[in-house]
Amino acid sequence: MSFIIGPVPPESNPPINPQYYAPNWFNISAIGLGQTTTVTTTVNHNYVIGQLVRLIIPQMYGCRQLNEQTGYVLSIPAANQVVLSIYSQNFDVFTANPTSNTTQPQILAIGDINNGTTNSSGRSNTGTSIPGSFINISPS
Repeated sequence: MSFIIGPVPPESNPPINPQYYAPNWFNISAIGLGQTTTVTTTVNHNYVIGQLVRLIIPQMYGCRQLNEQTGYVLSIPAANQVVLSIYSQNFDVFTANPTSNTTQPQILAIGDINNGTTNSSGRSNTGTSIPGSFINISPS
């Protein structure tokens, strides 16, 4: 006996919606410069230590040296702050400009870094969630 399998119906294969995957992107309200870079977001973020992120800084906000820079999250001092592995000692100062109608400065996660332990310790179960990977948080 053989079965004929047809195409997957649309209701069984919903489209990927970026709002249903964590971590997301967040608007930036402040940036602290130095040996590492501290980024403050406008709302609480969902990043983890080891997460690879990119900064998008429009020209009018200053600190153009950080535009398109990538770095790893080294620590999370507050629910709306991350400390990044980006050296920014002598960079231009970040200027918050809330009255502007342009693109806001943003911090965003970069894909899935695919590193870390995933059940490589024999019989012990360490889980399969990799720090920095995207997690499906869809409502269904």
